[in-house]
Amino acid sequence: MKPPISDIAFTPSVKTAQERLGSRKQYARIEERGGWQNVITDDLAEFIAERDSFYLATASEEGRPYIQHRGGPKGFLKVLDQRTLAFADFSGNRQYISVGNLAENNKAFIFLMDYANQQRIKIWGTAEVIENDPKLLEQLADPIYRGRPERAFRFHVEAWDINCPQHIKPRFTAEEIDSTARALSDRIAELEAENATLRSQIPAFVE
Repeated sequence: MKPPISDIAFTPSVKTAQERLGSRKQYARIEERGGWQNVITDDLAEFIAERDSFYLATASEEGRPYIQHRGGPKGFLKVLDQRTLAFADFSGNRQYISVGNLAENNKAFIFLMDYANQQRIKIWGTAEVIENDPKLLEQLADPIYRGRPERAFRFHVEAWDINCPQHIKPRFTAEEIDSTARALSDRIAELEAENATLRSQIPAFVE
């Protein structure tokens, strides 16, 4: 029998902890129903297209973890196909920790947050650093952004899962707040105009 996709995270040690703490039966039932997915669905692609940031986790050869925040315009993390994501790497603080880690350990993890809608998605896989591929960089670069991409990161999806929304505190970007405020302002202006029209139709009170 083929191991469930979630075994990428539920190692024997993790399953032992689940047994000891009482959650193994719950996850075993999920595994029997099909469990996690390993292809990028349309819904996941749409979710990714709306993100303007994510967290990339890598580890050194000896297993020392490192988490890096990545940000850009919405959709800067691209879906290349049902099993592949990619993004352009621009010049930053030039520490190159993720680049160095992936040179000796290709296991990687992407964590995506939607604070406004209280949703988070975890993606397991492997990643590679792509140098000297102008065609790929052209596909990934944002024409509005003036920075020059130095390389690309290509992420191969092995499993993904949607996390429980509990305890995610809603947070909103300036763009989301401006959009809501603009809608409220337009509605207030509409009501004020309607109120002025109604007032003009009421006969003046004469003593």
